[in-house]
Amino acid sequence: MCGIAGALDLTGRREFSRHRLLAMTQAIAHRGPDDEYIHMEPGLAMGVRRLSIIDLANGRQPIANHAKDVWVALNGELFDYPEIRHDLVQRGHSVHTQCDTEAWLHLYEDHGEKMFDFARGQFAVSLWDRKNHMLILGRDRVGICPLYYTVVDGWFLWASEVKSLFSSGLVVPKPDKKGIDYLFNFFCAGTTRTFFEGITLVPPGHYLRIKDGQVRTCQYWDLDFPDAGDERRLTDPAPLIEELDSLLDKAVQKRLRCDVPVASYLSGGVDSSLILGMGSRFGKKPIPAFTISLNKVGYDERSKSEEAAAICGSPLTTLTLDASQLVRAFPELVLAAEGPILDTSCSALMQLAALVNHQGYKVVLTGEGADEAFGGYFCFKAQKISESIRQWLGPVLPRWTRKLTQFSIHPKPKHSLAEASDVLYGTRPAQQFLYETVGLARESVYSESMWESLAQHNPYDDLEIRNERMKKWHPLNQSLYVGYKVMLPGLLMLSKGDRIAMHSSVETRYPYLDEDVIAFCASIDPKYKLHGLTEKWILRKVAANIFPNKIANRRKISFSTHLSSIFLDKNRPAWVDQLLSYESIKKAGYFDPVKVARERMLQVSYPQIMPRQFVLDAVLATVVSTQLWHHLFFGGLCELPVWTAS
Repeated sequence: MCGIAGALDLTGRREFSRHRLLAMTQAIAHRGPDDEYIHMEPGLAMGVRRLSIIDLANGRQPIANHAKDVWVALNGELFDYPEIRHDLVQRGHSVHTQCDTEAWLHLYEDHGEKMFDFARGQFAVSLWDRKNHMLILGRDRVGICPLYYTVVDGWFLWASEVKSLFSSGLVVPKPDKKGIDYLFNFFCAGTTRTFFEGITLVPPGHYLRIKDGQVRTCQYWDLDFPDAGDERRLTDPAPLIEELDSLLDKAVQKRLRCDVPVASYLSGGVDSSLILGMGSRFGKKPIPAFTISLNKVGYDERSKSEEAAAICGSPLTTLTLDASQLVRAFPELVLAAEGPILDTSCSALMQLAALVNHQGYKVVLTGEGADEAFGGYFCFKAQKISESIRQWLGPVLPRWTRKLTQFSIHPKPKHSLAEASDVLYGTRPAQQFLYETVGLARESVYSESMWESLAQHNPYDDLEIRNERMKKWHPLNQSLYVGYKVMLPGLLMLSKGDRIAMHSSVETRYPYLDEDVIAFCASIDPKYKLHGLTEKWILRKVAANIFPNKIANRRKISFSTHLSSIFLDKNRPAWVDQLLSYESIKKAGYFDPVKVARERMLQVSYPQIMPRQFVLDAVLATVVSTQLWHHLFFGGLCELPVWTAS
C-alpha cells in the first residue's frame, strides 16, 4: 500500500504549489515511509508516499507511459499482476517493471475506462490522461482502500486521508453533523459521507471522471445475488465444498505475492485460523501469527489462538491489553481514523499493527469479510428466527416489535427515523432492528441545536444502496448485501482495517474479499451459509480439511472490547471527564449536557438490563468518541493536544 494525493485545476492550467503538494504527502508519510515522489505540470499535481512491497527497486511512482501523456499513482495491489503482465507482453506492450502500478498504464491504453473490469485486488488509483485533460480516480470493489476528495477555490483535491487535504492549506476543517448522525444510526463511518463538511469518499466499486471542470461518478461493479430459489444447490454439497477450498487456496496464494515477509492476524476463530492454515501450507515455513489477549475488557481468545497456531506450526506473538491501555491509545486511534469510533476494539487492533511493524513486517493476512460472505453475525440468526415467528404471528409481530423497541429505549421518541423501506426497496434486512434501536436512542443525548441542524434529514438516504434487484433476493442475501455496503467499508475496512494498519505502515490483505470468493458465496444457496442456526456452514466444512472439528466447528465469538465502561473506569484519564463536562458538551453543541449526565448515571444504575444496557453502553461510548474527535480536530474541550497541519 501507499498514500496518494493530488490536485487538478477545474478552471484552467494554474500551477499548484509544490510546497502544498509536499505538505499533503508529508501528512500521509506513515502510509509510505520508504519513498516520496511527485509529478507536476500546469493544472495538475500528483504525489505518492510509497510503502515498498513489490519490485522494491523499480516501483517508484507516479509512473508514466512511454509517451509521458498518461500518469498513474496507486495505493494498493493488483494481486494477479503476474498474469496481467504476461498478457500485456503477449499483446505487444513493453513492460519495464515488476510493479503492478505499471499495469494500469497499459490497461488504460487498451481498454480506457473499462480498465476497472480487469483490475482485481485492493486499490485506490489516480490516472491522469494529459491528451484528453481527464483525471480518473477509482476505488476497489468493496472499499478496502480509501480515497477522499473535495473541491475548493477551483481546485479538485484528492488524497488517501483527510489530513492530507487539510495539509494543502486550502481546506478548512468543518464538522458534518449528518456524518455524526450516520454513526449514531449505523455504528460506523459513512460509505461516501465523512465527518467533515465538503469532504467525500469515492464509493466502493466506482470511479470518478473529472473532465472539462465536471465531476462524474461512474459505477463499474456491484455485488449481485440470484433471485430467491435460483441459487446454486446440489444434493451432495461435496463439489461446492471442494470448489470453495480451491478458490480460497488461490486467494491466499495471491495475497502471499510480495517481496517482503508476510504475517497473519489470528483470533482463534475459524475465519482467521483457516487463512493461517492455508497460508502456512504454501511457504517453506509457517507464517508467523499475531494475536490479542484481553485482560478483563472482553472475551480472551488467547488459548484458542495458541491452539490454532500450534496446529499450523506458526510462531505466535501475543499482545496483552487492559482497559487503561485501550483508553490511553484512543486519541491516537481517532486521529488515525479521522472520525469518532463506537467500536473500542479498534484501539486493540491499532496497537497490534504497531507491534507487527515493530517486528519488521509490512504485510498481514486477515480473516475479515468471512461474516459478510457466509452469514456469520448473530443478527442473521435472529432474522431467521423472526421470519419463522412472523409466519406464526402474522401482522401482530410488527406492532409488538415496535412497542418492545420503544419500551426498551424511550416511551415515545420525539424524533423518530423516517421510513427506510423506499431506500431499501421494501426489504427489511437483519441489521435494521439494531439501526432503529440505536437510532431511537439519539433522543437521549442529542441537543436541540443538533436536531435543528439535521432538520428532516433521513440517515438512510446516506446508505448509498441503490439496487432495485435486492427485493428479488432471499432475505439472508438482502442482509448480506447491506453488510457489504455499510459495515464492511465503514468499519471493518476503515476503522478496523486500512486506517489503523497503515497508521503503522502495515498493509492488511483479505482473502475472503477476493472477487472469485465473493462471487461464489453470492451464488450458493443460503442454507450453505446459515445451515439451521449454524453460521458459515460451508466454510466450516473447508476448515475441517485442515483442523480438527473442535476448531472447524468452534462457535463464533466476535472480537470485541467493553464500550463505555473503559472510559468510565475509576482509573480513567482526566481528559474523559473534561470531554463529558457540562462546559465541553455545551461548547461542541452535538449533545445535551443534562441528558448525557443522566445517561451516564443510568449506565451505572441499570447494568444488567438488556437491550437498554447495550444502547446506553453504545451511545455513551459514541458520545465520548465524538467529543474526543471534535477536540482533536477543532480544539477547546480538554487538555489533550490538537492536531494541526504541519
